[in-house]
Amino acid sequence: MDIQELRDMSDEQLALTLKETIENLFRLRLQAQTERLDAPSELQRNRRLVARIKTLQREREMARASELQSEAKEES
Repeated sequence: MDIQELRDMSDEQLALTLKETIENLFRLRLQAQTERLDAPSELQRNRRLVARIKTLQREREMARASELQSEAKEES
């Protein structure tokens, strides 16, 4: 999944995608331990996707906090 696709998602969509990716990553790890993986690169791809999503969520959280601080300063 491309970073631009992730940026276009809403917060709810991002949270759902994160949940699905973490579940998929769990299944892949389990499969890696119990049998051979068809595509071992899927583990790395899913880990990176989780990191991208969490980074975007943090960026949005920081932007909201910044907006709240600027609004508070304007009211003072």
